[in-house]
Amino acid sequence: MNEPFDYLLKVLLVGDSNVGKSSLLLRFTADTFEDSVAPTIGVDFRLKFLTVNAKRLKLTIWDTAGQERFRTLTSSYYRGAQGIVFAYDVTRRETFESIEDIWMREVDMYSTVDNAVKMIVANKVDKEAEREVSRAEGAAFARKHGCLFVETSAKANMAVGQAFEELVMKILDTPSLLTASNSSRLNVGGSNSRTTSSCC
Repeated sequence: MNEPFDYLLKVLLVGDSNVGKSSLLLRFTADTFEDSVAPTIGVDFRLKFLTVNAKRLKLTIWDTAGQERFRTLTSSYYRGAQGIVFAYDVTRRETFESIEDIWMREVDMYSTVDNAVKMIVANKVDKEAEREVSRAEGAAFARKHGCLFVETSAKANMAVGQAFEELVMKILDTPSLLTASNSSRLNVGGSNSRTTSSCC
């Protein structure tokens, strides 16, 4: 896919198993939803082109495995990520608690971009009757940790695009992240380059 672009951005999705990371990725990149998505083994990634503020962006969005046995496989994928999405399931409090107990620690340990933009995504809000984590609690947690916050439903297609777009806008507002995204590339500022799975 040799579309021209101005910036190459890497976004990472992290969180417990079955919180809907793969569903969020599918909804955003392909506008589809599958009721039964097989657990991610290791890591998966998809491309998405966006135009924001007259800039053509090429997003590589990496979906990591939530199961502990795959975690060592995914540590290297944190490298160079300018955006990190922490996802939890609003109907399972333990997945919310894992963000602070597990995933933020992992990011602190493996992330190589000091000022990467972080976002908390509360997924499955279509299951309002089963909710265990309130919107106010999620938003307060995000504020405490300096993260953006969006509630979504991949199934009902609620605010999924908004979540990724807000994250991208914040990255674009952070010049040092844009420099980092292109300093390792031959075509600084864009142009055509071959897409490979090891682009970041």
